[in-house]
Amino acid sequence: MKTFNNIASALLMCSFVVAASACSDKDYAPDAPKNWDGTTTFFNSVDEAGFQTYYNPALGRCGDPMPFYDSKAGHFKVLYLQEYNNNPTFNYHPIWGVSTTDGANYLSLGEVLPTGTSSEEQDAALGTGCCVEKDGVYYLYYTGHNRYGREAVMRATSTDFKNWTKDALWMLKGSDYGYSDDDFRDPQIFVADDGLYHMVISSNLKFAEFKSSDLKNWEHFGNFPMIWDRMCECPDIFKMGNYWYCVYSEGYRTAWSRKVKYMMATTLDGLRDCFRDPGANWPKDGHEGILDSRAFYAGKTASNGTDRYIWAWCPYRTGSTIYDKNIAVGAGGEPNWSGALVCQKIIQHADGTLTLGEVPAIAGKFNKEQTVKVMESKGAQMSGANGKLSGDGAYVLYNRLGTCNHISFTVTTSNNWDRFGVSLVRGTDSEKYYTMVVNPEGEDNRKVNFEEEGSAGMGFVEGIDGYVFKRPENNVYHIDIYTDNSVMVMYINDVCSYTNRIYGIQKNCWSINNYGGEITISDVKVTSN
Repeated sequence: MKTFNNIASALLMCSFVVAASACSDKDYAPDAPKNWDGTTTFFNSVDEAGFQTYYNPALGRCGDPMPFYDSKAGHFKVLYLQEYNNNPTFNYHPIWGVSTTDGANYLSLGEVLPTGTSSEEQDAALGTGCCVEKDGVYYLYYTGHNRYGREAVMRATSTDFKNWTKDALWMLKGSDYGYSDDDFRDPQIFVADDGLYHMVISSNLKFAEFKSSDLKNWEHFGNFPMIWDRMCECPDIFKMGNYWYCVYSEGYRTAWSRKVKYMMATTLDGLRDCFRDPGANWPKDGHEGILDSRAFYAGKTASNGTDRYIWAWCPYRTGSTIYDKNIAVGAGGEPNWSGALVCQKIIQHADGTLTLGEVPAIAGKFNKEQTVKVMESKGAQMSGANGKLSGDGAYVLYNRLGTCNHISFTVTTSNNWDRFGVSLVRGTDSEKYYTMVVNPEGEDNRKVNFEEEGSAGMGFVEGIDGYVFKRPENNVYHIDIYTDNSVMVMYINDVCSYTNRIYGIQKNCWSINNYGGEITISDVKVTSN
Protein backbone atom coordinates (compact mmCIF):
# COMPACT_ATOMS: atom_id res chain seq x y z
CA MET A 1 0.00 0.00 0.00
CA LYS A 2 2.80 2.42 0.82
CA THR A 3 4.54 1.64 -2.47
CA PHE A 4 1.34 2.34 -4.40
CA ASN A 5 0.78 5.63 -2.58
CA ASN A 6 4.36 6.73 -3.21
CA ILE A 7 4.04 6.03 -6.92
CA ALA A 8 0.72 7.86 -7.05
CA SER A 9 2.21 10.81 -5.19
CA ALA A 10 5.17 10.93 -7.56
CA LEU A 11 2.89 10.94 -10.59
CA LEU A 12 0.76 13.65 -9.01
CA MET A 13 3.82 15.77 -8.32
CA CYS A 14 4.91 15.47 -11.94
CA SER A 15 1.50 16.59 -13.16
CA PHE A 16 1.50 19.35 -10.51
CA VAL A 17 4.80 20.77 -11.76
CA VAL A 18 3.68 20.65 -15.39
CA ALA A 19 0.40 22.33 -14.56
CA ALA A 20 2.14 24.95 -12.46
CA SER A 21 3.82 26.48 -15.50
CA ALA A 22 0.38 27.16 -16.98
CA CYS A 23 -0.89 29.20 -14.02
CA SER A 24 -1.73 32.84 -14.49
CA ASP A 25 0.94 34.37 -12.23
CA LYS A 26 3.42 36.51 -14.19
CA ASP A 27 6.07 36.84 -11.48
CA TYR A 28 8.10 33.83 -12.59
CA ALA A 29 9.68 32.65 -15.78
CA PRO A 30 8.01 29.48 -17.16
CA ASP A 31 11.03 27.35 -16.33
CA ALA A 32 11.64 28.80 -12.84
CA PRO A 33 10.65 26.99 -9.63
CA LYS A 34 7.21 28.11 -8.44
CA ASN A 35 6.83 29.70 -5.01
CA TRP A 36 3.40 28.29 -4.21
CA ASP A 37 3.38 29.81 -0.73
CA GLY A 38 3.48 33.27 -2.24
CA THR A 39 0.75 32.86 -4.87
CA THR A 40 -3.02 33.17 -4.68
CA THR A 41 -4.31 32.41 -8.18
CA PHE A 42 -6.60 29.49 -8.97
CA PHE A 43 -4.97 26.12 -9.61
CA ASN A 44 -6.92 23.36 -11.39
CA SER A 45 -6.00 20.55 -8.98
CA VAL A 46 -7.16 16.94 -9.22
CA ASP A 47 -7.80 14.20 -6.68
CA GLU A 48 -5.00 11.83 -5.79
CA ALA A 49 -5.47 8.16 -6.60
CA GLY A 50 -5.80 7.19 -2.94
CA PHE A 51 -8.03 8.80 -0.32
CA GLN A 52 -6.50 8.88 3.15
CA THR A 53 -9.50 9.36 5.46
CA TYR A 54 -12.75 8.91 3.54
CA TYR A 55 -12.19 5.53 1.94
CA ASN A 56 -12.45 5.10 -1.81
CA PRO A 57 -11.27 1.89 -3.56
CA ALA A 58 -8.36 2.08 -5.98
CA LEU A 59 -10.78 1.30 -8.82
CA GLY A 60 -14.40 2.39 -8.85
CA ARG A 61 -16.34 3.66 -5.86
CA CYS A 62 -18.31 2.61 -2.79
CA GLY A 63 -22.06 2.13 -2.91
CA ASP A 64 -24.44 1.57 0.01
CA PRO A 65 -22.37 0.70 3.13
CA MET A 66 -23.36 -2.20 5.39
CA PRO A 67 -21.37 -1.80 8.64
CA PHE A 68 -21.36 -4.10 11.64
CA TYR A 69 -19.11 -4.63 14.63
CA ASP A 70 -17.41 -8.00 14.41
CA SER A 71 -16.90 -8.91 18.07
CA LYS A 72 -15.22 -12.12 16.96
CA ALA A 73 -12.47 -10.12 15.19
CA GLY A 74 -12.59 -7.04 17.44
CA HIS A 75 -13.16 -4.47 14.70
CA PHE A 76 -15.79 -2.95 12.45
CA LYS A 77 -16.38 -4.44 9.05
CA VAL A 78 -17.96 -2.16 6.48
CA LEU A 79 -19.34 -4.00 3.48
CA TYR A 80 -20.34 -1.99 0.43
CA LEU A 81 -21.59 -2.38 -3.13
CA GLN A 82 -18.61 -2.13 -5.49
CA GLU A 83 -19.35 0.27 -8.34
CA TYR A 84 -17.27 0.51 -11.52
CA ASN A 85 -17.36 3.03 -14.33
CA ASN A 86 -18.35 0.24 -16.69
CA ASN A 87 -20.52 -2.30 -14.90
CA PRO A 88 -21.56 -5.45 -16.77
CA THR A 89 -25.10 -5.11 -18.12
CA PHE A 90 -26.79 -7.48 -15.66
CA ASN A 91 -24.13 -8.77 -13.23
CA TYR A 92 -23.05 -5.79 -11.17
CA HIS A 93 -22.44 -4.55 -7.62
CA PRO A 94 -20.60 -7.42 -5.95
CA ILE A 95 -20.22 -6.90 -2.22
CA TRP A 96 -16.74 -5.77 -1.19
CA GLY A 97 -15.55 -4.72 2.24
CA VAL A 98 -13.08 -2.95 4.49
CA SER A 99 -12.23 -3.34 8.16
CA THR A 100 -11.50 -0.54 10.62
CA THR A 101 -11.01 -0.20 14.35
CA ASP A 102 -11.65 3.53 14.48
CA GLY A 103 -13.50 4.85 11.39
CA ALA A 104 -10.41 6.69 10.21
CA ASN A 105 -8.07 3.99 8.88
CA TYR A 106 -9.14 1.12 6.64
CA LEU A 107 -7.87 -2.22 5.42
CA SER A 108 -9.42 -3.56 2.23
CA LEU A 109 -11.02 -7.01 2.45
CA GLY A 110 -11.47 -7.20 -1.31
CA GLU A 111 -14.49 -8.96 -2.75
CA VAL A 112 -16.64 -10.62 -0.08
CA LEU A 113 -19.59 -11.91 -2.11
CA PRO A 114 -19.70 -12.13 -5.93
CA THR A 115 -22.73 -11.55 -8.09
CA GLY A 116 -24.52 -14.41 -9.79
CA THR A 117 -22.76 -15.84 -12.81
CA SER A 118 -25.76 -15.66 -15.14
CA SER A 119 -28.08 -12.82 -16.08
CA GLU A 120 -30.98 -15.20 -15.38
CA GLU A 121 -30.11 -15.71 -11.70
CA GLN A 122 -32.04 -13.86 -9.01
CA ASP A 123 -28.79 -12.34 -7.70
CA ALA A 124 -27.46 -11.32 -11.12
CA ALA A 125 -26.91 -7.96 -9.40
CA LEU A 126 -26.52 -7.47 -5.65
CA GLY A 127 -28.10 -4.84 -3.45
CA THR A 128 -27.83 -3.59 0.11
CA GLY A 129 -28.07 -5.91 3.10
CA CYS A 130 -26.50 -6.63 6.47
CA CYS A 131 -24.23 -9.09 8.25
CA VAL A 132 -24.67 -10.70 11.69
CA GLU A 133 -22.40 -13.14 13.52
CA LYS A 134 -23.85 -15.87 15.76
CA ASP A 135 -22.03 -18.84 17.31
CA GLY A 136 -19.06 -18.41 14.98
CA VAL A 137 -21.15 -18.22 11.81
CA TYR A 138 -21.54 -15.05 9.73
CA TYR A 139 -24.97 -14.57 8.13
CA LEU A 140 -24.99 -12.15 5.22
CA TYR A 141 -28.48 -11.14 4.12
CA TYR A 142 -28.54 -9.17 0.89
CA THR A 143 -30.73 -8.06 -2.00
CA GLY A 144 -30.80 -10.09 -5.20
CA HIS A 145 -31.82 -8.02 -8.23
CA ASN A 146 -32.53 -9.90 -11.44
CA ARG A 147 -32.43 -8.72 -15.05
CA TYR A 148 -36.18 -8.06 -15.02
CA GLY A 149 -35.97 -5.63 -12.11
CA ARG A 150 -37.45 -8.03 -9.55
CA GLU A 151 -35.92 -8.02 -6.09
CA ALA A 152 -35.72 -10.63 -3.33
CA VAL A 153 -33.89 -11.04 -0.04
CA MET A 154 -31.21 -13.76 -0.13
CA ARG A 155 -28.65 -15.26 2.24
CA ALA A 156 -25.04 -16.48 2.38
CA THR A 157 -23.04 -17.90 5.30
CA SER A 158 -19.38 -18.22 6.27
CA THR A 159 -17.32 -19.33 9.27
CA ASP A 160 -14.16 -17.40 8.35
CA PHE A 161 -15.47 -14.37 6.42
CA LYS A 162 -13.48 -15.55 3.42
CA ASN A 163 -15.33 -18.53 2.02
CA TRP A 164 -19.04 -17.97 1.54
CA THR A 165 -21.86 -20.35 0.68
CA LYS A 166 -24.95 -18.95 -0.95
CA ASP A 167 -28.13 -20.61 0.28
CA ALA A 168 -29.82 -21.54 -3.00
CA LEU A 169 -32.86 -22.98 -1.21
CA TRP A 170 -33.77 -19.87 0.81
CA MET A 171 -35.32 -16.62 -0.40
CA LEU A 172 -37.85 -14.00 0.74
CA LYS A 173 -40.05 -12.63 -2.05
CA GLY A 174 -42.25 -9.62 -1.45
CA SER A 175 -45.27 -10.93 -3.32
CA ASP A 176 -45.49 -13.92 -0.96
CA TYR A 177 -46.38 -11.51 1.83
CA GLY A 178 -48.38 -8.85 0.02
CA TYR A 179 -45.46 -6.55 -0.86
CA SER A 180 -43.96 -5.44 -4.15
CA ASP A 181 -41.49 -7.63 -6.01
CA ASP A 182 -40.01 -4.55 -7.70
CA ASP A 183 -39.12 -2.81 -4.42
CA PHE A 184 -38.17 -5.40 -1.79
CA ARG A 185 -34.65 -4.81 -0.59
CA ASP A 186 -32.14 -3.56 2.01
CA PRO A 187 -32.68 -6.14 4.80
CA GLN A 188 -31.44 -5.04 8.23
CA ILE A 189 -31.40 -7.21 11.38
CA PHE A 190 -31.67 -6.08 15.01
CA VAL A 191 -32.50 -7.71 18.35
CA ALA A 192 -35.86 -6.54 19.73
CA ASP A 193 -37.17 -6.42 23.29
CA ASP A 194 -38.54 -9.94 22.89
CA GLY A 195 -34.97 -11.25 22.57
CA LEU A 196 -35.58 -12.38 18.99
CA TYR A 197 -33.89 -11.29 15.81
CA HIS A 198 -36.05 -8.95 13.76
CA MET A 199 -35.48 -8.06 10.11
CA VAL A 200 -36.88 -4.99 8.40
CA ILE A 201 -36.99 -4.84 4.59
CA SER A 202 -37.60 -1.74 2.53
CA SER A 203 -40.66 -2.09 0.34
CA ASN A 204 -42.94 0.30 -1.47
CA LEU A 205 -44.32 2.70 1.19
CA LYS A 206 -43.63 0.20 4.01
CA PHE A 207 -40.91 -1.48 6.03
CA ALA A 208 -41.77 -5.19 6.04
CA GLU A 209 -40.85 -6.90 9.33
CA PHE A 210 -39.90 -10.53 10.00
CA LYS A 211 -38.66 -12.29 13.15
CA SER A 212 -36.47 -15.31 13.93
CA SER A 213 -34.93 -17.09 16.90
CA ASP A 214 -32.00 -18.62 15.00
CA LEU A 215 -31.21 -16.35 12.02
CA LYS A 216 -32.29 -19.20 9.74
CA ASN A 217 -36.08 -19.48 9.84
CA TRP A 218 -38.09 -16.27 9.50
CA GLU A 219 -41.74 -15.50 10.24
CA HIS A 220 -43.60 -12.50 8.84
CA PHE A 221 -44.33 -10.12 11.73
CA GLY A 222 -46.10 -7.21 10.03
CA ASN A 223 -44.82 -3.86 8.84
CA PHE A 224 -44.17 -0.26 9.70
CA PRO A 225 -47.19 1.52 8.16
CA MET A 226 -46.51 4.68 6.20
CA ILE A 227 -48.61 7.45 4.74
CA TRP A 228 -45.79 8.86 2.65
CA ASP A 229 -45.78 8.65 -1.12
CA ARG A 230 -42.02 8.08 -0.92
CA MET A 231 -39.67 5.14 -1.03
CA CYS A 232 -37.58 4.93 2.13
CA GLU A 233 -34.36 2.94 1.77
CA CYS A 234 -31.62 1.40 3.88
CA PRO A 235 -33.48 1.17 7.22
CA ASP A 236 -31.37 0.70 10.33
CA ILE A 237 -33.05 0.11 13.70
CA PHE A 238 -31.19 0.19 17.01
CA LYS A 239 -31.58 1.07 20.66
CA MET A 240 -29.29 3.66 22.20
CA GLY A 241 -29.75 4.50 25.87
CA ASN A 242 -33.44 4.86 26.58
CA TYR A 243 -34.54 5.37 22.98
CA TRP A 244 -35.25 3.32 19.89
CA TYR A 245 -34.21 4.78 16.53
CA CYS A 246 -34.85 4.11 12.87
CA VAL A 247 -32.29 5.69 10.57
CA TYR A 248 -33.33 5.62 6.92
CA SER A 249 -32.67 7.31 3.60
CA GLU A 250 -35.63 9.08 2.12
CA GLY A 251 -35.75 7.72 -1.37
CA TYR A 252 -34.41 8.61 -4.72
CA ARG A 253 -37.87 9.52 -6.08
CA THR A 254 -38.06 12.75 -4.10
CA ALA A 255 -34.99 14.81 -4.95
CA TRP A 256 -35.76 17.72 -2.65
CA SER A 257 -35.86 15.52 0.47
CA ARG A 258 -33.32 12.89 -0.52
CA LYS A 259 -31.38 12.75 2.74
CA VAL A 260 -30.55 10.46 5.65
CA LYS A 261 -33.11 10.94 8.43
CA TYR A 262 -34.20 9.29 11.67
CA MET A 263 -37.26 8.66 13.80
CA MET A 264 -37.14 8.06 17.56
CA ALA A 265 -39.38 6.75 20.35
CA THR A 266 -39.04 5.37 23.87
CA THR A 267 -40.39 1.97 22.76
CA LEU A 268 -40.12 -0.16 19.65
CA ASP A 269 -43.90 -0.11 19.23
CA GLY A 270 -43.78 3.66 19.49
CA LEU A 271 -41.11 3.74 16.80
CA ARG A 272 -43.34 1.73 14.48
CA ASP A 273 -46.20 4.15 15.13
CA CYS A 274 -44.05 7.17 14.26
CA PHE A 275 -44.45 6.36 10.59
CA ARG A 276 -48.25 6.49 10.73
CA ASP A 277 -48.07 10.26 10.82
CA PRO A 278 -44.49 11.44 10.24
CA GLY A 279 -45.38 15.11 10.29
CA ALA A 280 -46.70 14.82 13.83
CA ASN A 281 -43.88 12.58 15.04
CA TRP A 282 -40.70 14.19 13.79
CA PRO A 283 -37.91 14.24 16.38
CA LYS A 284 -38.04 17.51 18.32
CA ASP A 285 -34.69 18.59 16.90
CA GLY A 286 -35.90 21.50 14.79
CA HIS A 287 -34.94 19.89 11.48
CA GLU A 288 -37.33 16.97 11.00
CA GLY A 289 -34.75 14.30 11.76
CA ILE A 290 -32.40 15.25 8.93
CA LEU A 291 -28.80 14.27 9.72
CA ASP A 292 -26.77 15.80 6.87
CA SER A 293 -26.95 17.08 3.29
CA ARG A 294 -27.78 15.21 0.08
CA ALA A 295 -24.07 14.42 -0.26
CA PHE A 296 -24.30 11.94 2.62
CA TYR A 297 -26.57 9.10 1.54
CA ALA A 298 -27.54 5.49 2.33
CA GLY A 299 -26.25 5.81 5.89
CA LYS A 300 -26.21 2.85 8.27
CA THR A 301 -24.77 2.57 11.77
CA ALA A 302 -22.76 0.16 13.90
CA SER A 303 -21.65 0.21 17.54
CA ASN A 304 -18.72 -1.37 19.34
CA GLY A 305 -20.67 -1.18 22.61
CA THR A 306 -19.23 2.21 23.51
CA ASP A 307 -19.59 4.46 20.47
CA ARG A 308 -21.95 4.31 17.52
CA TYR A 309 -20.78 5.45 14.09
CA ILE A 310 -22.60 5.96 10.82
CA TRP A 311 -21.18 5.31 7.35
CA ALA A 312 -22.62 6.72 4.11
CA TRP A 313 -21.29 7.59 0.68
CA CYS A 314 -20.43 11.04 -0.61
CA PRO A 315 -21.24 11.04 -4.36
CA TYR A 316 -18.77 11.80 -7.08
CA ARG A 317 -19.78 14.35 -9.72
CA THR A 318 -19.33 14.58 -13.45
CA GLY A 319 -18.71 17.55 -15.72
CA SER A 320 -16.33 18.78 -18.36
CA THR A 321 -14.70 21.33 -16.05
CA ILE A 322 -14.18 21.71 -12.33
CA TYR A 323 -16.99 24.27 -12.34
CA ASP A 324 -19.48 21.88 -13.95
CA LYS A 325 -18.59 19.19 -11.44
CA ASN A 326 -19.05 21.40 -8.43
CA ILE A 327 -22.64 22.26 -9.29
CA ALA A 328 -23.67 18.97 -10.94
CA VAL A 329 -25.51 17.87 -7.80
CA GLY A 330 -27.70 20.95 -7.95
CA ALA A 331 -30.18 22.41 -10.39
CA GLY A 332 -32.74 19.92 -9.07
CA GLY A 333 -30.83 16.95 -10.46
CA GLU A 334 -29.82 13.75 -8.74
CA PRO A 335 -26.27 13.23 -7.48
CA ASN A 336 -24.35 10.44 -9.12
CA TRP A 337 -24.68 7.08 -7.38
CA SER A 338 -21.73 5.95 -5.19
CA GLY A 339 -18.57 7.66 -4.04
CA ALA A 340 -16.29 7.75 -0.99
CA LEU A 341 -17.15 6.33 2.44
CA VAL A 342 -17.74 9.05 5.03
CA CYS A 343 -17.79 8.00 8.68
CA GLN A 344 -19.27 10.19 11.41
CA LYS A 345 -20.01 9.71 15.08
CA ILE A 346 -23.58 9.57 16.36
CA ILE A 347 -24.12 12.20 19.07
CA GLN A 348 -27.07 11.55 21.36
CA HIS A 349 -28.28 14.63 23.21
CA ALA A 350 -29.99 14.67 26.60
CA ASP A 351 -33.46 14.74 25.04
CA GLY A 352 -32.62 11.75 22.84
CA THR A 353 -32.27 13.70 19.61
CA LEU A 354 -29.33 12.89 17.34
CA THR A 355 -26.73 14.84 15.42
CA LEU A 356 -23.50 13.79 13.75
CA GLY A 357 -20.06 14.79 14.92
CA GLU A 358 -16.34 14.27 14.52
CA VAL A 359 -14.88 10.79 14.70
CA PRO A 360 -12.19 11.04 17.41
CA ALA A 361 -9.66 9.05 15.39
CA ILE A 362 -10.15 11.32 12.37
CA ALA A 363 -9.58 14.38 14.56
CA GLY A 364 -6.48 12.71 15.97
CA LYS A 365 -5.09 11.98 12.52
CA PHE A 366 -4.70 15.64 11.68
CA ASN A 367 -1.82 16.45 14.01
CA LYS A 368 0.63 18.37 11.83
CA GLU A 369 0.06 22.08 12.28
CA GLN A 370 0.40 24.17 9.12
CA THR A 371 1.30 27.83 8.71
CA VAL A 372 -1.76 30.04 8.25
CA LYS A 373 -1.13 33.32 6.44
CA VAL A 374 -3.41 36.14 5.36
CA MET A 375 -2.91 36.62 1.62
CA GLU A 376 -5.55 39.27 0.92
CA SER A 377 -8.40 40.94 2.76
CA LYS A 378 -11.19 43.48 2.46
CA GLY A 379 -13.05 45.19 5.29
CA ALA A 380 -10.79 43.40 7.75
CA GLN A 381 -8.88 44.33 10.89
CA MET A 382 -6.50 41.44 11.35
CA SER A 383 -3.91 40.43 13.93
CA GLY A 384 -2.21 37.47 12.37
CA ALA A 385 -4.86 35.00 11.20
CA ASN A 386 -7.52 36.38 13.57
CA GLY A 387 -9.51 39.59 13.48
CA LYS A 388 -12.78 41.31 12.56
CA LEU A 389 -14.67 41.57 9.29
CA SER A 390 -17.09 44.46 8.86
CA GLY A 391 -19.62 45.20 6.15
CA ASP A 392 -21.09 43.34 3.22
CA GLY A 393 -18.42 41.73 1.03
CA ALA A 394 -15.71 41.73 3.69
CA TYR A 395 -13.39 38.71 3.61
CA VAL A 396 -10.00 37.38 4.54
CA LEU A 397 -8.17 35.08 2.12
CA TYR A 398 -5.77 32.49 3.56
CA ASN A 399 -2.91 30.61 1.93
CA ARG A 400 -3.20 27.37 -0.01
CA LEU A 401 -4.44 24.14 1.53
CA GLY A 402 -2.92 20.69 1.21
CA THR A 403 -4.57 17.49 0.00
CA CYS A 404 -5.99 16.54 3.41
CA ASN A 405 -6.87 19.30 5.87
CA HIS A 406 -8.50 20.04 9.18
CA ILE A 407 -9.56 23.69 9.23
CA SER A 408 -10.84 24.98 12.55
CA PHE A 409 -11.90 28.46 13.65
CA THR A 410 -14.47 30.29 15.73
CA VAL A 411 -16.85 32.96 14.46
CA THR A 412 -18.69 35.29 16.83
CA THR A 413 -21.43 37.35 15.22
CA SER A 414 -22.31 40.83 16.44
CA ASN A 415 -26.06 40.16 16.43
CA ASN A 416 -28.73 37.55 15.74
CA TRP A 417 -28.88 38.23 11.99
CA ASP A 418 -25.25 38.33 10.83
CA ARG A 419 -24.51 36.11 7.85
CA PHE A 420 -21.11 34.60 7.19
CA GLY A 421 -19.48 31.85 5.15
CA VAL A 422 -16.33 29.91 4.37
CA SER A 423 -15.13 29.61 0.78
CA LEU A 424 -12.98 26.93 -0.84
CA VAL A 425 -11.31 26.76 -4.28
CA ARG A 426 -10.87 30.53 -4.14
CA GLY A 427 -8.13 32.37 -6.00
CA THR A 428 -7.59 36.07 -6.48
CA ASP A 429 -8.34 35.60 -10.18
CA SER A 430 -11.34 33.27 -9.69
CA GLU A 431 -14.57 34.21 -11.42
CA LYS A 432 -16.19 31.33 -9.52
CA TYR A 433 -15.56 29.81 -6.10
CA TYR A 434 -17.59 27.76 -3.61
CA THR A 435 -19.00 28.82 -0.28
CA MET A 436 -20.82 27.25 2.64
CA VAL A 437 -22.95 30.15 3.85
CA VAL A 438 -24.30 30.03 7.40
CA ASN A 439 -27.57 31.68 6.51
CA PRO A 440 -30.24 33.10 8.88
CA GLU A 441 -33.60 31.33 8.57
CA GLY A 442 -35.39 33.81 10.79
CA GLU A 443 -33.79 35.28 13.89
CA ASP A 444 -33.37 32.04 15.82
CA ASN A 445 -32.46 29.49 13.15
CA ARG A 446 -29.61 28.93 10.72
CA LYS A 447 -29.02 26.73 7.66
CA VAL A 448 -25.93 25.97 5.57
CA ASN A 449 -26.43 27.01 1.94
CA PHE A 450 -24.02 26.04 -0.83
CA GLU A 451 -23.29 28.91 -3.20
CA GLU A 452 -21.19 29.40 -6.30
CA GLU A 453 -19.89 32.90 -5.71
CA GLY A 454 -17.80 35.22 -7.86
CA SER A 455 -18.56 37.47 -10.83
CA ALA A 456 -19.62 34.47 -12.96
CA GLY A 457 -21.10 32.37 -10.16
CA MET A 458 -24.68 31.09 -10.24
CA GLY A 459 -25.32 31.87 -6.57
CA PHE A 460 -27.37 29.38 -4.55
CA VAL A 461 -26.88 25.79 -5.73
CA GLU A 462 -30.19 23.98 -5.50
CA GLY A 463 -30.22 20.55 -3.92
CA ILE A 464 -27.10 20.68 -1.74
CA ASP A 465 -28.14 22.93 1.13
CA GLY A 466 -28.11 21.71 4.70
CA TYR A 467 -30.84 21.67 7.33
CA VAL A 468 -32.21 24.18 9.81
CA PHE A 469 -30.51 24.26 13.22
CA LYS A 470 -30.78 26.54 16.23
CA ARG A 471 -28.71 29.70 16.36
CA PRO A 472 -26.34 29.49 19.35
CA GLU A 473 -27.63 31.72 22.13
CA ASN A 474 -24.25 33.43 22.52
CA ASN A 475 -23.78 33.75 18.73
CA VAL A 476 -20.52 31.77 18.91
CA TYR A 477 -19.92 29.21 16.16
CA HIS A 478 -17.13 26.66 16.57
CA ILE A 479 -16.42 25.30 13.12
CA ASP A 480 -14.38 22.28 12.08
CA ILE A 481 -13.89 21.32 8.44
CA TYR A 482 -12.24 18.08 7.32
CA THR A 483 -11.20 17.57 3.72
CA ASP A 484 -9.75 14.56 1.92
CA ASN A 485 -9.13 15.43 -1.72
CA SER A 486 -12.58 16.62 -2.92
CA VAL A 487 -14.62 15.24 0.01
CA MET A 488 -15.48 17.80 2.70
CA VAL A 489 -17.32 17.48 6.01
CA MET A 490 -18.11 20.54 8.15
CA TYR A 491 -19.27 20.57 11.78
CA ILE A 492 -20.80 23.45 13.71
CA ASN A 493 -21.13 23.30 17.53
CA ASP A 494 -22.09 19.58 17.61
CA VAL A 495 -25.53 20.56 16.25
CA CYS A 496 -24.88 20.59 12.51
CA SER A 497 -22.95 18.39 10.10
CA TYR A 498 -22.65 19.21 6.42
CA THR A 499 -21.01 16.95 3.82
CA ASN A 500 -20.24 17.99 0.25
CA ARG A 501 -18.08 17.04 -2.73
CA ILE A 502 -16.10 20.07 -3.89
CA TYR A 503 -13.44 19.56 -6.52
CA GLY A 504 -10.28 21.66 -6.38
CA ILE A 505 -9.99 22.19 -2.61
CA GLN A 506 -6.39 21.01 -2.52
CA LYS A 507 -3.62 23.44 -3.54
CA ASN A 508 -6.04 26.39 -3.55
CA CYS A 509 -6.68 29.24 -1.13
CA TRP A 510 -9.69 29.55 1.16
CA SER A 511 -11.48 32.42 2.85
CA ILE A 512 -13.86 33.46 5.62
CA ASN A 513 -16.48 35.96 4.48
CA ASN A 514 -18.92 38.43 6.00
CA TYR A 515 -22.21 39.52 4.44
CA GLY A 516 -23.24 42.59 6.43
CA GLY A 517 -22.89 43.40 10.11
CA GLU A 518 -19.65 42.35 11.81
CA ILE A 519 -18.05 39.06 12.75
CA THR A 520 -15.03 38.27 14.90
CA ILE A 521 -12.75 35.45 13.78
CA SER A 522 -10.56 33.64 16.32
CA ASP A 523 -8.55 30.45 16.84
CA VAL A 524 -7.88 29.93 13.13
CA LYS A 525 -5.87 26.76 12.66
CA VAL A 526 -5.04 24.35 9.83
CA THR A 527 -3.56 20.90 10.38
CA SER A 528 -2.75 18.03 8.04
CA ASN A 529 -2.28 14.30 8.56
